[in-house]
Amino acid sequence: MKLIIEIPLKRSYFSFASHLLVCIIALLLLGSCKGSRRLANSSPEFTIIQTAKSYSGTPYRYGGTTRSGIDCSALVFHSFAAVGVNLPRTSTEQSKLGEKVPLNSARPGDVLFFATGKKKKEVSHTGIVTEVKNKEVRFIHASTSRGVTEDYLSNSYWTKAFLFVKRLETK
Repeated sequence: MKLIIEIPLKRSYFSFASHLLVCIIALLLLGSCKGSRRLANSSPEFTIIQTAKSYSGTPYRYGGTTRSGIDCSALVFHSFAAVGVNLPRTSTEQSKLGEKVPLNSARPGDVLFFATGKKKKEVSHTGIVTEVKNKEVRFIHASTSRGVTEDYLSNSYWTKAFLFVKRLETK
Protein backbone atom coordinates (compact mmCIF):
# COMPACT_ATOMS: atom_id res chain seq x y z
CA MET A 1 0.00 0.00 0.00
CA LYS A 2 1.39 3.32 -1.11
CA LEU A 3 0.60 6.45 0.80
CA ILE A 4 0.57 9.58 -1.30
CA ILE A 5 0.30 12.88 0.40
CA GLU A 6 -0.63 15.84 -1.69
CA ILE A 7 0.22 19.29 -0.50
CA PRO A 8 -2.12 21.79 -2.01
CA LEU A 9 -0.20 24.79 -3.30
CA LYS A 10 -1.92 27.79 -4.58
CA ARG A 11 -1.32 28.63 -8.21
CA SER A 12 -0.62 32.25 -7.29
CA TYR A 13 2.30 31.11 -5.10
CA PHE A 14 4.06 29.54 -8.08
CA SER A 15 3.25 32.52 -10.22
CA PHE A 16 4.75 34.90 -7.66
CA ALA A 17 7.80 32.70 -7.00
CA SER A 18 8.48 32.26 -10.71
CA HIS A 19 8.14 35.97 -11.32
CA LEU A 20 10.46 36.76 -8.40
CA LEU A 21 13.07 34.29 -9.62
CA VAL A 22 13.02 35.75 -13.14
CA CYS A 23 13.40 39.29 -11.74
CA ILE A 24 16.36 38.29 -9.56
CA ILE A 25 18.14 36.57 -12.46
CA ALA A 26 17.52 39.57 -14.74
CA LEU A 27 18.91 41.98 -12.15
CA LEU A 28 22.02 39.85 -11.65
CA LEU A 29 22.64 39.65 -15.38
CA LEU A 30 22.06 43.35 -15.95
CA GLY A 31 24.22 44.26 -12.98
CA SER A 32 27.10 42.13 -14.15
CA CYS A 33 26.90 43.55 -17.67
CA LYS A 34 27.03 47.09 -16.43
CA GLY A 35 29.83 46.41 -13.97
CA SER A 36 32.30 44.97 -16.43
CA ARG A 37 32.03 44.42 -20.15
CA ARG A 38 34.41 42.10 -22.01
CA LEU A 39 35.82 43.31 -25.28
CA ALA A 40 35.64 41.12 -28.35
CA ASN A 41 39.11 39.93 -29.39
CA SER A 42 38.40 41.34 -32.84
CA SER A 43 37.57 44.86 -31.61
CA PRO A 44 39.99 47.74 -32.17
CA GLU A 45 39.88 48.55 -28.45
CA PHE A 46 41.07 45.03 -27.59
CA THR A 47 44.03 45.44 -29.96
CA ILE A 48 44.83 48.90 -28.57
CA ILE A 49 44.87 47.59 -24.99
CA GLN A 50 46.83 44.43 -25.85
CA THR A 51 49.41 46.53 -27.69
CA ALA A 52 49.77 48.83 -24.68
CA LYS A 53 50.05 45.83 -22.34
CA SER A 54 52.79 44.37 -24.52
CA TYR A 55 54.91 47.30 -23.30
CA SER A 56 54.35 46.44 -19.60
CA GLY A 57 57.57 46.81 -17.67
CA THR A 58 59.21 48.97 -20.34
CA PRO A 59 61.15 51.69 -18.51
CA TYR A 60 60.06 55.31 -18.76
CA ARG A 61 62.19 57.60 -20.87
CA TYR A 62 61.18 61.19 -21.59
CA GLY A 63 60.75 61.44 -25.37
CA GLY A 64 61.30 57.70 -25.66
CA THR A 65 59.46 55.81 -28.36
CA THR A 66 60.88 52.27 -28.18
CA ARG A 67 60.75 49.18 -25.99
CA SER A 68 64.04 50.20 -24.43
CA GLY A 69 62.37 53.35 -23.07
CA ILE A 70 59.02 55.02 -23.72
CA ASP A 71 56.98 57.96 -22.49
CA CYS A 72 53.21 58.14 -21.95
CA SER A 73 52.26 59.75 -25.25
CA ALA A 74 54.41 57.32 -27.27
CA LEU A 75 52.62 54.43 -25.54
CA VAL A 76 49.26 55.86 -26.66
CA PHE A 77 50.70 56.67 -30.11
CA HIS A 78 51.94 53.09 -30.71
CA SER A 79 48.82 51.48 -29.25
CA PHE A 80 46.50 53.36 -31.58
CA ALA A 81 48.86 52.89 -34.54
CA ALA A 82 48.27 49.14 -34.11
CA VAL A 83 44.71 49.69 -35.40
CA GLY A 84 45.66 52.19 -38.08
CA VAL A 85 44.97 55.39 -36.14
CA ASN A 86 47.70 57.97 -36.62
CA LEU A 87 47.95 60.25 -33.57
CA PRO A 88 50.16 63.23 -32.81
CA ARG A 89 53.24 62.39 -30.74
CA THR A 90 52.58 64.54 -27.64
CA SER A 91 49.88 64.20 -25.00
CA THR A 92 48.94 67.88 -25.41
CA GLU A 93 48.28 67.40 -29.12
CA GLN A 94 46.55 64.04 -28.54
CA SER A 95 44.19 65.74 -26.07
CA LYS A 96 42.81 67.95 -28.85
CA LEU A 97 41.39 64.96 -30.75
CA GLY A 98 38.28 62.86 -30.19
CA GLU A 99 35.11 63.39 -28.27
CA LYS A 100 35.05 64.26 -24.57
CA VAL A 101 32.99 61.78 -22.59
CA PRO A 102 31.87 61.91 -18.96
CA LEU A 103 34.06 59.86 -16.63
CA ASN A 104 31.10 57.67 -15.68
CA SER A 105 30.78 56.73 -19.39
CA ALA A 106 34.45 55.78 -19.78
CA ARG A 107 35.10 52.42 -21.39
CA PRO A 108 38.15 50.36 -22.36
CA GLY A 109 40.13 52.03 -25.13
CA ASP A 110 39.23 55.57 -24.06
CA VAL A 111 42.12 57.92 -23.34
CA LEU A 112 42.59 59.70 -20.00
CA PHE A 113 44.41 63.01 -19.70
CA PHE A 114 46.11 64.42 -16.62
CA ALA A 115 47.88 67.52 -15.38
CA THR A 116 50.89 66.16 -13.50
CA GLY A 117 53.09 69.22 -13.89
CA LYS A 118 53.08 72.56 -12.11
CA LYS A 119 50.25 73.92 -14.27
CA LYS A 120 47.07 72.41 -12.83
CA LYS A 121 44.98 72.67 -16.01
CA GLU A 122 47.59 71.82 -18.66
CA VAL A 123 47.73 68.30 -20.13
CA SER A 124 51.06 66.68 -19.33
CA HIS A 125 50.24 62.96 -19.04
CA THR A 126 48.01 60.38 -20.71
CA GLY A 127 46.92 56.77 -20.39
CA ILE A 128 44.49 54.26 -21.88
CA VAL A 129 41.50 52.82 -20.02
CA THR A 130 41.96 49.05 -19.78
CA GLU A 131 39.01 48.14 -17.57
CA VAL A 132 35.93 49.66 -15.99
CA LYS A 133 34.46 47.48 -13.27
CA ASN A 134 31.92 48.66 -10.71
CA LYS A 135 32.72 52.30 -11.58
CA GLU A 136 36.43 51.63 -10.92
CA VAL A 137 38.58 52.81 -13.85
CA ARG A 138 41.88 51.05 -14.48
CA PHE A 139 44.34 52.43 -17.01
CA ILE A 140 47.76 51.72 -18.49
CA HIS A 141 50.38 54.43 -18.83
CA ALA A 142 54.10 55.07 -18.74
CA SER A 143 54.92 56.08 -15.19
CA THR A 144 58.10 58.06 -14.60
CA SER A 145 58.90 55.91 -11.55
CA ARG A 146 57.63 52.45 -12.58
CA GLY A 147 57.66 52.42 -16.38
CA VAL A 148 54.66 51.06 -18.24
CA THR A 149 52.18 49.91 -15.63
CA GLU A 150 48.48 49.85 -14.77
CA ASP A 151 46.91 51.99 -12.06
CA TYR A 152 43.47 52.81 -10.75
CA LEU A 153 42.06 56.28 -11.28
CA SER A 154 40.79 56.15 -7.68
CA ASN A 155 44.41 56.42 -6.48
CA SER A 156 44.53 59.86 -4.80
CA TYR A 157 47.45 61.05 -6.95
CA TRP A 158 45.61 60.27 -10.19
CA THR A 159 42.28 61.56 -8.92
CA LYS A 160 43.86 64.97 -8.20
CA ALA A 161 45.70 65.09 -11.54
CA PHE A 162 42.79 63.87 -13.69
CA LEU A 163 41.45 66.33 -16.29
CA PHE A 164 39.17 64.52 -18.75
CA VAL A 165 38.43 61.43 -20.88
CA LYS A 166 38.40 61.34 -24.68
CA ARG A 167 37.03 58.72 -27.03
CA LEU A 168 39.06 58.54 -30.21
CA GLU A 169 37.60 57.20 -33.43
CA THR A 170 38.99 53.81 -34.40
CA LYS A 171 38.68 52.11 -37.76
